[in-house]
Amino acid sequence: MDALEVLKTRRSVRKYLNKEVDPEIIRDIVDCGRLAASGRNVQPCRFIAVTDPERKRKVSQITEYGKFINDASACILVFAEETKYMIEDGSAATQNILLAAKAHGLGSCWVAGHKKEYAKEIESYMGVPENVKLIACVAVGYEDGNAQTKKLALSEVLHWDRW
Repeated sequence: MDALEVLKTRRSVRKYLNKEVDPEIIRDIVDCGRLAASGRNVQPCRFIAVTDPERKRKVSQITEYGKFINDASACILVFAEETKYMIEDGSAATQNILLAAKAHGLGSCWVAGHKKEYAKEIESYMGVPENVKLIACVAVGYEDGNAQTKKLALSEVLHWDRW
């Protein structure tokens, strides 16, 4: 799939088929996250690919709105070492993961992590160091159905030269 098609067709997916994703595909998706831009090239992002059913279930239960993580083939947890631009860097990595999943023909959904009440619980459950913070949980799997989300028209969001 070409890059522009990936950008224009990616949608959040919350329903997944009970079908395993090849670990090499997960590895490639995380590699795309690793390659995201980072402020001053600090590269603070770290990742945990959760595929173990019990661990995935526990993560889904801890989150506020991510119960569907349990049904996905994998959950990629995006963390960042505490740095000046950790939110931006982690968000860039997360977006790359979402786009890479789409390019591989998979569905995905970004579940908030940073500053959520449950973030510390996930960090503890995953055994991450104290200076590393959860940025996002990303469900990844084969889509069950077709995610349809209406997007605003370009004319509704684009302004030229001033508001």
